[in-house]
Amino acid sequence: MKYRTYPGTDIRASEVGFGVWTLAAGWWGDFTDDEAVALLHRAFDLGITLYDTADTYGNGRADSLLARAFADRRGEVTLSAKVGYDFYNNPDVRRGQQEIPHNPDPAFIRFAVEEQLKRLGTDVIDVLAFHNVKEDHVPDDGIWETFQRLQDEGKIRSWGGALGPSNGYLFEGLDLIRERRVRSLQLINNILEPFPGQILTQAAEATGVTGIQVRVTHSSGMLEGRYTPETEFAKNDHRRHRPRSWLINGLQKLESLRWLHEGRGMTIGQAALKWLLASPAVVTTLPNIYNVEQLEEFAAASDLPELTAEDLSRIAELQRTNFGVHEDHMRYKGTMERDGEPLGPVYRYADDGFPGAPAGTRETVAAD
Repeated sequence: MKYRTYPGTDIRASEVGFGVWTLAAGWWGDFTDDEAVALLHRAFDLGITLYDTADTYGNGRADSLLARAFADRRGEVTLSAKVGYDFYNNPDVRRGQQEIPHNPDPAFIRFAVEEQLKRLGTDVIDVLAFHNVKEDHVPDDGIWETFQRLQDEGKIRSWGGALGPSNGYLFEGLDLIRERRVRSLQLINNILEPFPGQILTQAAEATGVTGIQVRVTHSSGMLEGRYTPETEFAKNDHRRHRPRSWLINGLQKLESLRWLHEGRGMTIGQAALKWLLASPAVVTTLPNIYNVEQLEEFAAASDLPELTAEDLSRIAELQRTNFGVHEDHMRYKGTMERDGEPLGPVYRYADDGFPGAPAGTRETVAAD
């Protein structure tokens, strides 16, 4: 396993991290506490030191699992956490993938962090993020000043934001990088869905300030290479919300990527991680992990040979043409276009947009 450091800090993270949502949220199967802790211990044995949680994952369960797994080795792991959703006062609001209300009030943020520290069994969180930042959160000084005060008090070591829950949030991310100068930004990016994750990653590269954490690294399992046209998802599986065309079109796209992994001693799942790690701005990747075989496969990706410049160029060309597959563009949430953009990057309107983006979407081609 190789390790990287968040810009401007001494906080190190394994190139492959572990998002504990898979163990606590119930969307990837049901795990007993013993099963979850055993998987976390195996991850540590494989060199994984970055563990990402949020207070809403199982309404605190993910935090408690990490406390149980690493109480005796806290100094050997990096804890990345998120707050912002008020599940304390809205315990029964969430249904399926619906979001519960945010609470950006500084007093609530401080309360949520204190509660999370208790559940994690630690006196400091290494990297704290506001969970799924929306447009009105970015200019809210109260959020970010509270985070900075918590850092000054030693309760957190560094802070940033997380984007989601779906692809999108382009300008929210750019503002966090350029205006807020966050040390970490969690976003969605993968070979099959590079917009707008690649724009944000390139912006982070240009500033050198923000370290990127990547989730949905395998396009909700598509890049794991295990799906077939007959694949059916369980009723409680979040992937059941995807249209059937997503599965059929995704399998067709995978065919155009066979050259990337066959004969190279790596799986498509490992190649997907190497593509993300080709960016120096990416500090860690957070593949969805829900069994030992998958864990061992992904953890091994860090030590495999890097993709070449020719590989990356060939992938970019496939992305530009959407892998030769015609389909409706994804519906994006968040701020995807803004007139009079004040942040300094240079834009142009491309006929086909950024790879994977709707036609006419502004493409970042340079940065300050």
